Amino acid sequence: MKLTVLNTGRFKLDGGAMFGVVPKRMWSKMHPADENNLCTWSMRCLLIEEGNQKILIDTGIGDKQDDKFRQHFFPHDCYNFDDLLYPLGLNTGDITDVIITHFHFDHVGGAVKKDENDNLIPTFENARYWSNQKHYNWASSPNPREAASFLKENFNPLLDHGVLHFLDTVNGIDFNEFIKISFVYGHTEAMMIPYITLPSGNIIVYGADLLASHHHIGLPYVMSYDVRPLETMKEKESLLSTCAEGHYFVFYEHDNDLALSSIHKNEQGRFKFGETADLQELI
Repeated sequence: MKLTVLNTGRFKLDGGAMFGVVPKRMWSKMHPADENNLCTWSMRCLLIEEGNQKILIDTGIGDKQDDKFRQHFFPHDCYNFDDLLYPLGLNTGDITDVIITHFHFDHVGGAVKKDENDNLIPTFENARYWSNQKHYNWASSPNPREAASFLKENFNPLLDHGVLHFLDTVNGIDFNEFIKISFVYGHTEAMMIPYITLPSGNIIVYGADLLASHHHIGLPYVMSYDVRPLETMKEKESLLSTCAEGHYFVFYEHDNDLALSSIHKNEQGRFKFGETADLQELI
């Protein structure tokens, strides 16, 4: 098995929105904002190669957005997947599966690209894309709170081209022999959290937007984007407890500094990030 971090780029989001009820004087010490109160975040994806399977989890923001979009979110240092895969001896046609944790634009935007005639087509021409019916229905008829995050040009073309497949939303489904997927409902409806079991027995949990960065480990550190923040706190506490007890590692999609770490629980019952490790060392 081989795991590779693909850094698709960075973008900016309002610091207050990313940390919710936590006062700026607290979160800004960890993650300083610019003069417009915007914080920079990474868009880190994970490629898993095992046998004939080449599985990508999430796809970043993509490069088909217009100037108005860019003026809101300031995507920068971005790379397309042709450039990211080439050093690995791969191309977009080699990807067999794409797991989309949820359809917010910074997770699914790179799943679709424009061809030479400006038609919207799947970026990974031979891949099966995976979501679930609950989340697709939710994203297709979005509530006003999330409407700006669900851009239909990022996911409807996948259905139009017949490459979007739906997983059953039962607790703890087996995607394959080494990936198990759970579903959470605080951030958005039926967001998917992959658990990856490595040959060594180590387990990596792909945090998506339940644990977007190590700055979000504290239970009150919940995004204002979340549709059910109290549910997020329960789901996060459960995940952190599982990781601390099982010595799992969390993969942080939006963290500027850490790709992954273990989780510790201190004597006061608070969760902290623990050891960091290179992906290949864990395998």
